[in-house]
Amino acid sequence: MTCRPRATAALIAAALVLGLAGCGEEIEDTPPRPPVAGGAVLARLLADADAAMARGALPDAARMLDEARSLAPESPDLWVAIARLRLRGGEHLTALEAADRALAFGPDHAPALLLRAQMVRDAHGPLDALRWFAAARKAAPDNPDILAEYAATLGDAGRAGAMLKMVRVLAEVAPDDPRVPWLQAVLAARGGEYGLARSLLERSGMAQREVPAALLLDALISLEEGNADSAAATLETLSARQPANARVRELLARALFEGGREDALIARFGPEAALPEASPYLVMLVARAHERRGDRATAAPLLARAYGAMRAGPVVLAVRDGLPVPTAETRAALLAGNRDGARTGAEALRQRFPASADVASLAGDAFMGAGDAQAALTAYGLAAEARRPWPLARKTIAAFQRSGRGEVADLLLIRQMAGDPQTTSAAFALAERLAAGGDWAGAAALLDHAIRLGAGHDPALLRLRLRAAQALEDKPGEARFAAVLAEVQPRALSPR
Repeated sequence: MTCRPRATAALIAAALVLGLAGCGEEIEDTPPRPPVAGGAVLARLLADADAAMARGALPDAARMLDEARSLAPESPDLWVAIARLRLRGGEHLTALEAADRALAFGPDHAPALLLRAQMVRDAHGPLDALRWFAAARKAAPDNPDILAEYAATLGDAGRAGAMLKMVRVLAEVAPDDPRVPWLQAVLAARGGEYGLARSLLERSGMAQREVPAALLLDALISLEEGNADSAAATLETLSARQPANARVRELLARALFEGGREDALIARFGPEAALPEASPYLVMLVARAHERRGDRATAAPLLARAYGAMRAGPVVLAVRDGLPVPTAETRAALLAGNRDGARTGAEALRQRFPASADVASLAGDAFMGAGDAQAALTAYGLAAEARRPWPLARKTIAAFQRSGRGEVADLLLIRQMAGDPQTTSAAFALAERLAAGGDWAGAAALLDHAIRLGAGHDPALLRLRLRAAQALEDKPGEARFAAVLAEVQPRALSPR
């Protein structure tokens, strides 16, 4: 279950924002470990545990860390390793406890500060995490992992200039680090320099290693260069690995459309466009594919749906191939109307995996589908202790609204937007709330921000911006947004 995004036109901007943070962790399977305080035996055990985690042997890693704990129970390096092991095992909440213990034993310990910065970023957004990254850098000014993650987080916070400066520092410290050209490629793509972005991405080698964020950037560059078939092939690979990633599916649909593969687009996404969860953007692409084929009778109602008022409340998402079994089973139960079954299954999962933020979020979905908004809020709150991306925040906001706590929902929306200002759908949602309260100036500012991020082709956003201009008696703005809206709105289409 999720709340449908209302603005999906800014696919490239959103993908580059959301695909950046954490890219450093995908570069090295086992990052170089700094010198460990506690002796050679402890250092060897921690290094062996790192290697075991890298190859997926988590029980072996746990055994080694237990042995290390018997030698140096107050070692911050040990507790950082325990936190990372717990994260790898899906124990997000107990990983937080381990990270806090690492900081308690070493308040200025750079690896502990870096880990805590990453956790704060996941739970509260990039802006809140910046002070933690600054502290980590102060503790270890020349640490490449800290510099790379700090640069990525600055980019996610919308601070491109500061990100560029940090990348330059990284290049001085570690000129051969593949994250240098990778981060430069992201900056170049954001600036519209796609040829340069392609060259830098190839230099990084990350797309060849099939790092997901790099594959996404590769596809985006291909789309901008007019190579839709190459983009589609890359996105097919990525979609198979991330079947629940709606952004990747929408980009794949766009690549098929721009490549003139209407039949493939309709076959792949036609059934999805009929689902309640389908975004206006995907529905529009399928409609235009039917129109290209001359099937105006099928295209007309889809276009009316894509550009009309879309349902804003939560919907149950479809079951897709490749989803984790618990997720698929929960969705299937809710789609079949088996609310009790979904809830029972979610509660059983929570008992088996009490420290998993993913399970807590899934349980919240099941409770929400069963009509128990309060239980959903409890589960979502637990999940948010580890991470609260916009989809989780959106569901939490919906649960607060359903439970009659609209003011709390509004406060959470404001906090989410403040912590993660680069999400266009969050900016639009907050603008709608401000407009409903008569704050047209605030709504206009948020909508202009979303337009700068790339959402200036969303009819719903433009309609609200036009209303804001009218309310503010901004005649030039009214004329400008009316003209843009007229260009964006589809022409009348009636069946022949």
